[in-house]
Amino acid sequence: MSAPPNAIAPATGRLSDETAGMLLGLAGVAVFSLTLPFTRMAVGGFDASFVALGRALVAAALAGAWLYWKRVPPPPRSALPQLAVVALGCVIGFPWLTSIAMRSLPASHGAVLVGILPLATAMFSALRGHEKPSLGFWVMALLGSALVAGFALRQSGGAFHQADLAVFAAVLLAAVGYAEGGQLSRTLGGEQVISWALVLSAPVLLPLVLWLCRDDAPAMLNAGARAWAGFAYVSVFSMFIGFFFWYRGMALGGVARVGQVQLLQPFLTLLGAAAILGESLEPSNILFALAVISVVATGRRMRIKS
Repeated sequence: MSAPPNAIAPATGRLSDETAGMLLGLAGVAVFSLTLPFTRMAVGGFDASFVALGRALVAAALAGAWLYWKRVPPPPRSALPQLAVVALGCVIGFPWLTSIAMRSLPASHGAVLVGILPLATAMFSALRGHEKPSLGFWVMALLGSALVAGFALRQSGGAFHQADLAVFAAVLLAAVGYAEGGQLSRTLGGEQVISWALVLSAPVLLPLVLWLCRDDAPAMLNAGARAWAGFAYVSVFSMFIGFFFWYRGMALGGVARVGQVQLLQPFLTLLGAAAILGESLEPSNILFALAVISVVATGRRMRIKS
């Protein structure tokens, strides 16, 4: 007698798309979580605009090499508008605005503000009609974002810094780029999405970076190993490799669902800021982290229609 349609299949050793997507998304978040600490290191020796645009140009060179190595054909014309949105939000907007903010904000403070990114990503995905989260999902997303916002206010003494506006604007731009890139990854693949977005940005980035370097090249060469290490990380990992995991995860598990994994990013960033920059890590941080993890776990079980 055949098994009923909803019976649990025998273990095959293969992860479901949703589980694989969540794990890949978590790997991407782990990479992104160190972006703000290393950006703060980089802007200690370089101009913030150079850090933002220069890292994208380095990543564009890596992306071009990867596309050539894989003999990837050009993207279809229908994908160009979405790639332009990814470029504007993830390649230029988020790096530039967060680099400016990191000149005056501690990495730990900026990290908690970025915690609203999963909710913003789900909102833009829903507005674009890509996915239809259930009411329970929105409740969990709002609860998780409220926890993160409360943590931010607690850390800053109940008021936002002036650079907070730059971080919030960066979050909105990144959310648009994540939502569009996650959807486009289902047809192009996550590696191609970020690679083509970077390559298409290169003609704009190159003259701007050359202009920034024209007077400051000697000072840049003497910026120090710490600033160069920060610049190298955000160029290779934050701007390129991390997106391979992130967009592939969203393509498998869904934009809204995998996006909730990013609620963990502020707390991973806090650990990174403590280890790399020596910023303080209070016991209350662990309590907030545990609360957010529980919200993410609950939200994952909520219904989301594609």
